[in-house]
Amino acid sequence: MSTHGDHGTTEDNRHSSASRELLILYATETGTAQETADRIARECRRVRFHCRVQSMDVYPPETLISEHLVIFVVSTTGWGAEPRAMTSLWNLLLRSDLPDDLFEDMGFCVFGLGDTAYEKFCWPAKKLSRRMQSLGGYEIFSRGEGDEQHRLGVDGALDPWIECLLEVLIQLYPLPHEPDNIPAGRPPPRVSFNNLGSDTFPNPDPLDEDTKFHTASVKCNRRITAEDWFQDVRHFEFSFEDDIKYNPGDVAVIHPSAAASEVDSFLVTMGWANVADDFFTVDHTMLDQTLPGHLPKIVSLRILFTRYLDFNAVPRRSFFRLLRYFATDELECEKLDEFVSIEGADELYDYCQRVKRTTWEVLSEFRSARIPREYIFDLFPPLRPREFSIASSIELHPREIHLCVAIVRYRTKLKIYRKGVCTSYLSGLKLGDTLRIGLRKGFISLPTDPNTPVVCVGPGTGIAPMRAVIEQRIHEGYTNTTLYFGCRSAHKDQHYHSEWESHAEQHKLRYRVACSRDGPEGVKRTYVQDLMKKDAQHIWTMLGQQRGILIISGSSNKMPTAVREAVRGAVERLGGRSNAEAVEYVAAMEREGRLIEECWS
Repeated sequence: MSTHGDHGTTEDNRHSSASRELLILYATETGTAQETADRIARECRRVRFHCRVQSMDVYPPETLISEHLVIFVVSTTGWGAEPRAMTSLWNLLLRSDLPDDLFEDMGFCVFGLGDTAYEKFCWPAKKLSRRMQSLGGYEIFSRGEGDEQHRLGVDGALDPWIECLLEVLIQLYPLPHEPDNIPAGRPPPRVSFNNLGSDTFPNPDPLDEDTKFHTASVKCNRRITAEDWFQDVRHFEFSFEDDIKYNPGDVAVIHPSAAASEVDSFLVTMGWANVADDFFTVDHTMLDQTLPGHLPKIVSLRILFTRYLDFNAVPRRSFFRLLRYFATDELECEKLDEFVSIEGADELYDYCQRVKRTTWEVLSEFRSARIPREYIFDLFPPLRPREFSIASSIELHPREIHLCVAIVRYRTKLKIYRKGVCTSYLSGLKLGDTLRIGLRKGFISLPTDPNTPVVCVGPGTGIAPMRAVIEQRIHEGYTNTTLYFGCRSAHKDQHYHSEWESHAEQHKLRYRVACSRDGPEGVKRTYVQDLMKKDAQHIWTMLGQQRGILIISGSSNKMPTAVREAVRGAVERLGGRSNAEAVEYVAAMEREGRLIEECWS
């Protein structure tokens, strides 16, 4: 355990009389950081701390200077960048005019979430920790790093980190007249409900009143992969009455609804079918725990499980820990105790994560568990909005947004059919249907100099932001754009190929496509990085001699690393650099904003 060593007994004395309040700021992509922030806040109750938990994108960053104790919980995107929710705060912290004693009165610590399968493990957490120290903040406890690859998932690092954190908080903020610790036990629910009469009507949807969202009408919902192809990829077009504005690389934010038939079946499983449409108010009683965004004051169980709570999520270890309090069958209790123990980690993984067993399916098997209604927000994660890269330029398509979306359908290792909640919702939209769509700033920044070339690498649905980039550059009259696209079959899943071929014929675009499954059997498959290696001279001319920009989009598996390796090879062979110099050249491209990744896991 390490604590900051430069603040001695004077600092401790000040802490002993300070308010026992702290702020927990989280930035999440998938919800894990939000759940982790809630968990830390619950545990801090044991040492009598009152926490405020907020997402970084709703917290006013200019007020950070007034905080005296802050815990940051930060997830990592597939390519090591900060989550979008962190961008505003991070940009403020990076300002060069900030004094180096800005946070001299603040204690802080950081817990990062990541995956050691990726090169830049917990990178945003590392950078945030260093930056806060450089601005005068003192790190009260060493940074924690949760790893999805651990046999306990992020809990493998989080559990011991929390215990040590509580010890540090007691040292810094002693309680001389009270016991140091409140025993752990069943936490109180974060909400209370008040039943309403049958003549009640729900209040307006908060999403309709959010000015960051706009009403869209479905103009096109068209499959763009072959009908006999295994994957259903759709092209969507949405039209707006509002004069919306966005740039290439920005994302559309969509709140899904669960299928009505699934909601009905789930409510029957839970024994709530007869009260599913009874209205009640939601009172947020435990303010150190978060609730889903855009939650109305008056709801019903049907509304909650259609729009706000996800019963098809794969539950985390904390779910089983809380479920144990509600199970009454002896065998079920024993199994739950085993699941949450360190010794039972592998069995829990095999039962749940490996086969992607859903919360609904778990509750169907642990039938003795009777969940009080007030605990639904504690057991079920929020049904999160999904973000999709916009696949159009506002200059070519005024008041429109286009999306390229792969409809998620697969079978688990138990051969159970699965489908994505949001993509299923989108696939069912009909022409003229309306929905609310938000806009969020992306990471892509295009050059304003017409002589600066752009190289786009976007296999699969990674083509979405590239279509926006290419449309924008063609509209502006630029012809020095190269697209490397990857698919399996030229005739089955070569998305928007007629557009790229037309642009290439008109010399507005250089188009290179790798169709990995079209080659003869036994011959090595060709991917986008292989084409780039063949085009080493072109890559060096565009990115080296002409100092162009490289944009990579798609799945954050091996592709982004292989593309970087192809660029390093071109720099080394044709730029006359050593291997170490070529590695540094690519790293410098990223620092200068000339290498941009927009990838997802």
